Amino acid sequence: MGVEIKGAKVQVRLVGEDGNAFAIIGRVQGALRKAGYSAEQRKAFVADAMTGDYDHLLAVVARWVDVV
Repeated sequence: MGVEIKGAKVQVRLVGEDGNAFAIIGRVQGALRKAGYSAEQRKAFVADAMTGDYDHLLAVVARWVDVV
């Protein structure tokens, strides 16, 4: 992808977001922003997350953040 994911993973709580892909993307984007990820990095996350189905979205989220 070309965009580096920072070393320390951000923790994101996704309880209650089951099945709502846009809510999950929004929550992760907000957590990445608060953790200091650049706009370019957040854009790369969204682009990757939206390239497949719901299972792909969850795999991308797991790569970028720790789901708690």
